[in-house]
Amino acid sequence: MAEEALIKKAGDKYRSFLHDEAENTTQWRHGGPPIYDSVNQLFEEGRTKEWPKGSLEEVVQNAVKSWEMELSHKTRLQDFKTINPDKFKLIVNGREGLSGEETLRIGSYNALLKSSLPKEFQYYKADEETFESSHDAFRSALPRGFAWEVLSVYSGPPVISFKFRHWGFFEGPFKGHAPTEEKVEFYGFGVLKVDESLRAEDVEVYYDPAELFGGLLKGALISPCQSEDNTVNTATATRGCPFSK
Repeated sequence: MAEEALIKKAGDKYRSFLHDEAENTTQWRHGGPPIYDSVNQLFEEGRTKEWPKGSLEEVVQNAVKSWEMELSHKTRLQDFKTINPDKFKLIVNGREGLSGEETLRIGSYNALLKSSLPKEFQYYKADEETFESSHDAFRSALPRGFAWEVLSVYSGPPVISFKFRHWGFFEGPFKGHAPTEEKVEFYGFGVLKVDESLRAEDVEVYYDPAELFGGLLKGALISPCQSEDNTVNTATATRGCPFSK
């Protein structure tokens, strides 16, 4: 009963701090706390491992999910409970670290998908995207959500290293490409440095973006035969639009 009450209070069994414990002062990006029912179902149906309650793997998994939730849905760094805002840095594939404020301003997708390649070779041009446009693009492409799981944890706090998997189903258009209905996924490694309160100070992420975009750019280019509600006939997109001339 106590565990059920705790889950109900938290609002989501995979994300701590989803609701304020005492006061209701958090400023939410969309007016209130998010609901993760769809992506939680995707996660439960597709995860490769179910970690024991209270295990280090489960703690790390829920901590990262909670941080992603705050980054995507809270508008003020002062409302974050998963990071040390004075020391936080996000480092992706060895690039220069982003501060908490910088990461919050551009959003998780743009922070993780920045690239030093010349523009003509970039799968995704993060510098041309806003927080909102980046989330809209992936929400459209992966309408059931983008599930994330820990596969292994190699060291405990204060420096936690782990392997992860990220996946979803390409069921909506992405950057001019029609959906394939197939699963897209990628694997990576992370290093999480935490303080004595287990708040993140440094987050390092290493992965190959080509694993993700190989699936998202696999769909046929969308032709002008597209309905007003932004849905696409995949077969027509492949053949070309008979009314485009």
